[in-house]
Amino acid sequence: MTPLAPRRLRPGDRVRIVSPASIPDEAGVDRGMVLLRSWGLAPELGAHVFDRLGHYLAGSDDDRLADLNDAFRDPGVRAILTTRGGKGSYRIADKVDFEAARADPKPVVGFSDISVLQLSLWHHARIGSMHGPCAAWDDYYGPPAADALRRALMTNETLVFNRRDSDASAKVNIGGRAEGVLMGGSLGSLGLAVGWCCPSFDGAILFVEACDSAPGAMDRALTQLVNSGSLDGLRGVALGEFIRSAEEAEGKWSYVDILLDHLAPLGVPVLGGLPIGHGPHPPTVPLGTRARLDADAGTLVVDAGVR
Repeated sequence: MTPLAPRRLRPGDRVRIVSPASIPDEAGVDRGMVLLRSWGLAPELGAHVFDRLGHYLAGSDDDRLADLNDAFRDPGVRAILTTRGGKGSYRIADKVDFEAARADPKPVVGFSDISVLQLSLWHHARIGSMHGPCAAWDDYYGPPAADALRRALMTNETLVFNRRDSDASAKVNIGGRAEGVLMGGSLGSLGLAVGWCCPSFDGAILFVEACDSAPGAMDRALTQLVNSGSLDGLRGVALGEFIRSAEEAEGKWSYVDILLDHLAPLGVPVLGGLPIGHGPHPPTVPLGTRARLDADAGTLVVDAGVR
């Protein structure tokens, strides 16, 4: 399938806010709607945004899926913003109305558990998305994240991300240059998606970040990706932040060791230290668009995810 890029947002466009995963903070969603209105957009809530099922799901699978598919099917909705990650996108990611999504492509914004949904959209419909802050806005995001999200959704600027040498993942650096379609997200979601909604990364640059991931969980996810053949033909790897994940300690493997152990044998350039992920002021990174990685210069250049 030919990859499809959504059109960029314009003042007056309707934006649907949905909760495909865990239960959001209502005050945070209110702040997010105020922010979107300040850009001239018209945010609206899905019918089940604040539903609850158990202690972590934002309502039943059927209702969360209905909100998502209603947004894809409504021609007046021009973007879909998720309220938060957490848990639950993996329960509905294979049931999206991919035909409707492909007929009228719209950017889906989110990260963490939302990565499974974004991978599925690329795998089944070749639609790009946005790895970026969720609609339940928090001061943790701040003005830099707000400006980055606005530019990613409302302009067709090329985006440049630079290595931050102070990050531990900057130690995972294998020289060289690569070009390809940028895809990826949360490492846990990538491992989980293998076999049912994980695309082939043949010809792609793989983006990876993680939060609260134990050494064994990281090792399993990377082993799953390599042994499944998903990484065959991979052109490069871009590493974001690894927050509270297999941190360095005497006598133990850190995430740096685990990443090097799995990635070095792939024989592709690896650029670590990118300030993208679960850290403060997260930028918005288009997925499913062309990117150029230069591990020697420490840069990742990403084409706009909207036209």
